Amino acid sequence: MTNDDALVAALSKDHQTARLDDADGAMLTYVDKLTRTPADVGKGDVSLLRDAGFSDPAILDICQVAAYYAFVNRIADGLGVELE
Repeated sequence: MTNDDALVAALSKDHQTARLDDADGAMLTYVDKLTRTPADVGKGDVSLLRDAGFSDPAILDICQVAAYYAFVNRIADGLGVELE
């Protein structure tokens, strides 16, 4: 989608090394934390998204999409669903 192989490679390795604007970097940092250590996410993390320019409805969307993706993957893993 980006036609930028270097960006895709950097994102595949570690989003923090990719050339991203502040908003995209903040969003991916939040999603990474929500995915890996959800119990550690707090109001400060939401504040960082606001500081990066995201509105409350946008933050809700980010959270819902990340949480849904994690949920669906755990269901598939729990049922032993294999990739096609």
